[in-house]
This record gives sequence, C-alpha cells and structure tokens, in this order.
Amino acid sequence: MIWLGNQYGYLTDWITQQWVRLTGRRVNLSEHTWLKGPVGKRKLIGMDFYAAWAKEQGLELVREGGPRGLVQDFGELEGSSQELGSVGKGVKQFYEQTSEYELDAWSEWCGLFRPFGRALAVLFSRRLQQLNVPLSSLDTSGGIRSEVIQLRDPRSGRIVQTAWVRELLGPKQVLYVGSYSICRVPGYPNPCVKVVFPLPNGNAIVIMKPEAYRDGSFSVTSSGKEFGDPGFYFVVHDRDGFAWARYLRSLRETIRVYGAERDAVRADHVLQIWGVPFLRLHYRLRMPAAVLVR
Repeated sequence: MIWLGNQYGYLTDWITQQWVRLTGRRVNLSEHTWLKGPVGKRKLIGMDFYAAWAKEQGLELVREGGPRGLVQDFGELEGSSQELGSVGKGVKQFYEQTSEYELDAWSEWCGLFRPFGRALAVLFSRRLQQLNVPLSSLDTSGGIRSEVIQLRDPRSGRIVQTAWVRELLGPKQVLYVGSYSICRVPGYPNPCVKVVFPLPNGNAIVIMKPEAYRDGSFSVTSSGKEFGDPGFYFVVHDRDGFAWARYLRSLRETIRVYGAERDAVRADHVLQIWGVPFLRLHYRLRMPAAVLVR
C-alpha cells in the first residue's frame, strides 16, 4: 500500500475521501447531529479503537457490571406511527442484553460479487481491521469473539453510545468495530437505529428504520430515496465542525431478528446494491446456560 504521509494517509483511503468530497455535500455537524460519530485514525481502527477514543473524549468505558445492550430500552424505538408491541420477548431481550450472547455466523457472497469482497479485504478491511466481512463460512469456523462496551459520560452518568466489537478468532481479523445509538433523521418521522463504523478521517454511518412483524420478529433496514432519509452515508470530516457527506441510495441493508430456541435468537442479514443481493449473513446468538440461571 502506498503511504502519502500523515497528512493524507494511504492512497486508497485518500482517493475514497476525495470521491466523497467531490460527490457529497458539505454539512455543519452542529446542525446535522445525526451525522456525528467516532472518527478513525489514518492507519488502523482495530479492537482497541474505543478505548483510545473514549480517553480522547473524556468518557468512561463500561465492560462489565451487568448486561449491556445495543439499545438500553427497546421502547425508545417506538414512534407515533411505529408500534413494536408485537416484537417477541426474546428479540427484545437480545437488543437490551446483547453482551450476554455468544455469536456464530455464516456468510455467502452472491455470484459475481465474490471478487469484489476479496478486493475490499485486500485494499481496505484487513489493513484497517474494520468491516472485515467473512469471504466464506470457513472464515468463521474458528469462532467469533464478541464484546459490547458502553461509553458513559462521567459527569451525568448517561450512556453516550454502545460499541459492539467482533473479531474472527481463527485468522485474528476484526469483523466489525461499530457504535450503536438511536437517532432521528429529517426524512423519517420515527426513531432509527444508527450504526457508526469509524474509518480514516471519517466514518460510514448506517441509519436503519425499524419494523415489527406479526410473527414476533423485528427488522431494521437502511433504505431511503434522498439525503436525510434512512440509508448509508460516507462521511469525511473537514475543519471547524464541518464534514462532507455522501448518501448512497443504491446500497441497502436489512437485518431481521427472530426468536428461535428458548436461549437464542437468529438473524438474517442481507446487503443489496441496485436492488441485487450481494452478501447474505446468518447469525445464531445464544445465551449460555450459566447466564440463564443467574
């Protein structure tokens, strides 16, 4: 990889950032707070990112002391036109107690998109230790380490964000380093799930709208028509609280979680581009017996 120095970082990252600047829009983050999120360093994201970021921001890391969920209160996702009463108890429990679950995953790249996955791994994911999507189910056969970390304001005691860090134990590759919170966006009336993946000098932000189903399952989907809607955003930070943001309407992501066994839930995760699925992942999230009897 070609290193351009501390000012620009790696060539591939710099080119991506220039594309965001040229095709996106410049926004004031104090006005577009839903586009705020942790920003990565130029060389590496990795497993220890949130420990360093919390220290910089004056936040406390909470790694133990009780269950920690991607959502503190599932009811916070309800809106005036979005009722979640039909969501199963096990699904809600997973979102509110994510730290208590063990994770197994299987992946399948679809047809001609497999070379794209390999290129992404070579150019970005393995170097940055971020967004390291498994190229095959064999990649996850050695197991996955999953850790949920809360970032707490020491003055107010408020949980600012919840980070979920996942690592492939076999090849020692970081799967995802992301933070979760609930936000509202201009183009959608109800609360959404916001996931931020730190990247060099910026981040990728996925805004996902919730939906409940009669069978007790629950999904979040990053889908919209224009800037300000739920969807996928690349954000490159500028100076003085400004950033460049590029909305990717063509990229869509859906995660549907449904109850399974008494101690587990399952999830189907589908990514599409221009309406065509290019990656499917399936998760089994199980609460160990030792946790169940506590």
